[in-house]
Amino acid sequence: MERRKSLEQEIVPRKEQPRRETVSIAIGERKLPRFHCCKGKFRLFGHYVHAQFLLLLAVEFLAVAAGSHLALKLATPLLYGRSVPLLLSETLLATAVLLSGMIAVGLYDTRQREQFSGIAFRIATAFLLSTAALWVIYQVYSNNLWDLRRHLVFAASAFSILVLTRILFYRFVDGRVLLRRTLVLGTGKRASHIDRLRRKADKRGFQLVGYVAPRSCEAIHVDTAKIVNTGKGFCDFSLANEVDEIVIAVDDRRQKLPIDELLDCRMSGIEITDAIDFFERERALIHLDLVQPGWLMHAEGFRRNLLRDLAKRSFDILVSSTLLLFSSPISLLTALAIYLEDRGKGSIFYHQERIGLNGVPFQVIKFRSMRPDAEADGQARWAQKEDPRVTRVGAFIRKYRIDEIPQLWNVLRGDMSLVGPRPERPQFVEHLIGVNPLYRERHRVKPGLTGWAQLSYPYGSSDEDAMQKLQYDLYYIKNSSLFFDLLILMQTVEVVLFRKGAR
Repeated sequence: MERRKSLEQEIVPRKEQPRRETVSIAIGERKLPRFHCCKGKFRLFGHYVHAQFLLLLAVEFLAVAAGSHLALKLATPLLYGRSVPLLLSETLLATAVLLSGMIAVGLYDTRQREQFSGIAFRIATAFLLSTAALWVIYQVYSNNLWDLRRHLVFAASAFSILVLTRILFYRFVDGRVLLRRTLVLGTGKRASHIDRLRRKADKRGFQLVGYVAPRSCEAIHVDTAKIVNTGKGFCDFSLANEVDEIVIAVDDRRQKLPIDELLDCRMSGIEITDAIDFFERERALIHLDLVQPGWLMHAEGFRRNLLRDLAKRSFDILVSSTLLLFSSPISLLTALAIYLEDRGKGSIFYHQERIGLNGVPFQVIKFRSMRPDAEADGQARWAQKEDPRVTRVGAFIRKYRIDEIPQLWNVLRGDMSLVGPRPERPQFVEHLIGVNPLYRERHRVKPGLTGWAQLSYPYGSSDEDAMQKLQYDLYYIKNSSLFFDLLILMQTVEVVLFRKGAR
């Protein structure tokens, strides 16, 4: 009888039982954490990619390949009067080239904020790029040419499919699925950086559950409406609310953290993330206001790898040689335009001292885009918007980055790489190191013709701009890989075509 009474007490609903003093709870009473391996953003070959856009890429590839292949099979008798089988490999190649063009114009970039009309325009631009690329590929490698009529059928079907998938994606998927549910421990200044994330592009990877005030007294700098009370069961609250990760964002780490609770959460499958790692993942930068020397010493990355350096150098030589060859007609026309504008009085090329690997200076080569007397007084100046020193030809070649083509010689010589932090003048470097000593860390790698900061931030002309770009440069140095370099080179097409950051 007593045994039965004991069993009846055990099955009393939990809300009717007195609260336990400890947080230890039987496994059977807990709600298991959700699967969160591929939610939000996750690391792929060193760089963070977004699960939603990776899913979109996979769906669009399969849909375009299958849909266009079916359309071509149906349209072939009408075009040729007989059944002409289309190899699946041709359709897959055309689809891969098309989606590569879409990557190049930023259609899988989580930071893009275009309206749907702008997205449709970029899809059309990707079609033009892929058409040119396919024509070259089939002229060189194929006897069975991808003729114009066949390509028109492919383009019509693929465009329709892409527009439809984009409409469905932005209506039902974007910002709604595959999100990390995030709980922030802290309500002070460090936590306020998360609270200030307002743009959809910055919040695509996570859903904020709320802020938890630490046990120590901490000034409140976040929206008080977002502060949650977890009670004594911090881990119970996290599991009950399906939290995927807890971000540590307390201002004073010397104060006592709820270590037992955090360990309980960690062992229950919930990720524990530092605020600086959170920003590195969500915004692809190293937040200078949060970084500490201890984090730099222990963080993954910032490592030299001989095999990776050799692969990067080989890649630089191969690509820069190819680009020099294909850009030679543009270079000749640019040189002629500069010569005619100044009637042969000024030099065509411009040499300027910049700081390279390990702080060693070198002479960078560019097409001259300013008047010969632009710095007659010897004073180094940032280039400004609508700078009066820029010539008419110079304004055009700067807008489309044509003035950068001669720097491919610097890449061949080994002074620069194709991808890396942009090299700065010694006067600016000395000054900016005084603003923030971390600026010297940019010189741990070779400067680049293009870089992550150039894709992520507009043209800079002030100390504040330089510090903003430094955050992206440090992210690149920490996470550099050949995959990341290739991705940056592809997305540089968007910078050139849409004149992002040109000045």
